[in-house]
Amino acid sequence: MSKRMGLTLAIVLGAALCGTAFAQQNIAIATGGTGGVYYPMGGGMANVLSKHLPGIQATARVTGGSVDNLKLVGSGQSEVAFTMVDAARDALQGVDKFKGNKVDVRTLMVLYPNRMHVVTVEGKGIEKLSDLKGKRVSTGSPGGATEVMAFRVIEAAGLDRDKDMKRERLGVAESTNALKDGKIDAYFWVGGLPTAAVTDLGATPGVKLKLVDHADVVEKMNAKYGGIYSDGVIPAKTYPGQDKDNKIAVVQNILVTDAKMPEKQAYDIVKTLFEKRDEVALAHGEAKAIALDTQNNKNTTIPWHPGAEKYFKEVGAKM
Repeated sequence: MSKRMGLTLAIVLGAALCGTAFAQQNIAIATGGTGGVYYPMGGGMANVLSKHLPGIQATARVTGGSVDNLKLVGSGQSEVAFTMVDAARDALQGVDKFKGNKVDVRTLMVLYPNRMHVVTVEGKGIEKLSDLKGKRVSTGSPGGATEVMAFRVIEAAGLDRDKDMKRERLGVAESTNALKDGKIDAYFWVGGLPTAAVTDLGATPGVKLKLVDHADVVEKMNAKYGGIYSDGVIPAKTYPGQDKDNKIAVVQNILVTDAKMPEKQAYDIVKTLFEKRDEVALAHGEAKAIALDTQNNKNTTIPWHPGAEKYFKEVGAKM
């Protein structure tokens, strides 16, 4: 081989290698705090996408939760995000925490039902929501949707979130530690089952976990916020020391993106995650709840991304 041919071949190979490198795209998945469900499940999704979708390198991002995630999608800092439907609807409409800052968000996939936990321990004198009056209560981190839903539960219970309690704004892991240390009396948390931080609280020696029933406020919440909530149950024994079913409010979790994501990319992401959801479930069992019959407009009031809609119609979802 002549020197000239060798040089030409090296240039061609170099260009091909550079082309391969440049073809790889990084996908950031906005999740939540390390004590919840979004982060481990998001890690499982990132692994699945990186492993099975050519040209994609995905990573899970620790965040404050749904509100932060939607803002990250809106600013282009994350391509995919976990969120609760209520927070996503606020973002789409540009209200509440998104006033003047609409996010053109689209549904990729309905994930699993998010359960509101109202958590306390024995000895705090809290048996029902009205007993939160005069107590020190964490309503969730400022960037999460726990705070959004907690405020609505408190309002529907006839309490004033500012006047009737001393309010802290802590994530679930921080709330658990504060409750253990006697710095708060109760906390709100919206998450899947089981949530690691709540399990940790229940397993703490000398502590008796209590979960406060509140399903009776769902009707009032829906009257004001558009029918996106339902009543549900955290079954007895879900957490250490939980002796009975806990009657609660429920909202769906969805995976979202910006409307600008190309249709093929959205299609490929949804197809890969849905078909490999058993692998995602190895990271957190709530991924087992991702099912064909939940991919419909009843479970998300956020418009579907055309790529996601195309895939789910192909596989027979009744949307």
